[in-house]
Amino acid sequence: MSFSSTDNYVVSDELKLAVQAAITLERPLLIKGEPGTGKTMLAQELAQSLDVPLIQWHIKSTTKAQQGLYEYDAVSRLRDSQLGDDRVKDIANYIVKGKMWQAFDSDVRPILLIDEIDKADIEFPNDLLQELDV
Repeated sequence: MSFSSTDNYVVSDELKLAVQAAITLERPLLIKGEPGTGKTMLAQELAQSLDVPLIQWHIKSTTKAQQGLYEYDAVSRLRDSQLGDDRVKDIANYIVKGKMWQAFDSDVRPILLIDEIDKADIEFPNDLLQELDV
């Protein structure tokens, strides 16, 4: 796998080297920059040029790192139990897969864009690392 400039995105030599290193080492790549500098577009162009899926996780101020893995829908399970629904016996029916789960579960290694991470709580990056700790 190799990435270079595309018709829509011109990449510097330094960025190309960083992207190639991330691809080769199979490690995440943190891109920082001012708004409008093309960080999101880089992920889009990279996914398109490598012909892999792009999974976008848009972060809000209320987003918790654990939501990237999954969320448990206790309200739906309670409602279903009150209605006598047989689905309530299997907790898997109430697990909503997060964007990181989708990325881990993908048949092809996707590009996972965690966008607007600066809008989250100040502890979000540390919490995210803790969720990913194996």
